[in-house]
Amino acid sequence: MNRRKVIKQRVFSSLSKGKLRRKRKNKLTMGEVSIVYRRPLSKIPGIVKSSNDAYRIFKNIFESERIDYKEFFFVLLMSNSNRCLCYSRIGEGNTSGTVVNIKEILQLVLKTNACGVILAHNHPSGNLTASEADIRITRKIRDSCESLEIVLLDHIIISSESYFSFMDEGLI
Repeated sequence: MNRRKVIKQRVFSSLSKGKLRRKRKNKLTMGEVSIVYRRPLSKIPGIVKSSNDAYRIFKNIFESERIDYKEFFFVLLMSNSNRCLCYSRIGEGNTSGTVVNIKEILQLVLKTNACGVILAHNHPSGNLTASEADIRITRKIRDSCESLEIVLLDHIIISSESYFSFMDEGLI
């Protein structure tokens, strides 16, 4: 067997060990990817019509004994009719901040087939003023969501006493 034929045979045998295999001469086939989705039955009550509705939901999600301890970042994924599909904790930080992975938020949006997103994080200090970092990350998430035709409905900063809504303050 000549060298070229041996190399070609090795390539096709290594491809056939994966999902690619030789069907006919010079034709490759590969496994088909399909998307299967079943809307989750949410245990989160109701439809969000205002920032106060979102605050009440997040207040139940945040652990009340840890809300003043360190910063947490959550996302609430919404249907087209603003019904809560599910929530997820995106980040857990320290007393002065947390890391937010935008890619993880977008993965969750796509996996749940969500049409809208509401963000929330707490300020352990109790200060309900949005920092420059809060505004920057909100804009980055909003722009990323818009590229997928997903609506960022609100970003809420929570303390043990009250909340601040980016939507109510015109920051979104």
